[in-house]
Amino acid sequence: MRRVTITLSDEIEASLNIYLQQQRVSAPLTAIMQAALQEFLSRQGFTTSARKLRITPAKKGSRVKDARVDHNRYLAD
Repeated sequence: MRRVTITLSDEIEASLNIYLQQQRVSAPLTAIMQAALQEFLSRQGFTTSARKLRITPAKKGSRVKDARVDHNRYLAD
């Protein structure tokens, strides 16, 4: 892993401090910066680690016809 030094603007530092104060359990600054850089690179299309959600329907359904409409009743039972 490569170690780098970065310079933060006063505005970014203030925002980062506010973010850290609002967390119940604060993550190490290194982890926060890595996550932010990973997100940025993913949005720019330079990483492949961002996986898309794939939902596979069940082969055999529940046979309940109105579950999508009246789902609260089924979840409460």
